[in-house]
Amino acid sequence: MTAYSFSIVGVLFLCLLSIVLAVHSGSSKGRAGALSGPVLPPDDDNLLYRVDRVHMNAVEALTPFAVPAVLATMVGVSPTLLATLVWVYVAIRVIHVAVYLRGGKAAKGGSFRTVLYVSGALVTVVLIATTALATIH
Repeated sequence: MTAYSFSIVGVLFLCLLSIVLAVHSGSSKGRAGALSGPVLPPDDDNLLYRVDRVHMNAVEALTPFAVPAVLATMVGVSPTLLATLVWVYVAIRVIHVAVYLRGGKAAKGGSFRTVLYVSGALVTVVLIATTALATIH
């Protein structure tokens, strides 16, 4: 077991989440007789739209987080600090997915879903800064 095992498993979980959401999005569209690609019109009350958006959002958020996480292991960021950042981020993303798929007021833009998204972005910024500082020192 490496010092970064918990962090690696967390990043792999995020990759797997993206794949699971891709399969869910494609199968949901297929069952509804919809074409692949974006579901239009944008409507948070439409489950197909939410499934598509939560998948795309997971894909969009993965790279800016995963790249600095991998770099953090290369430049010697504290394994405990990195694991904490990774698993806080994973928890935020899983809750974001659940809230968005559930729908309702919390899933609308400018609501709890947005707070979750911004929280995940802030964790990513902290990870980037931590990795940059470790690189400089």
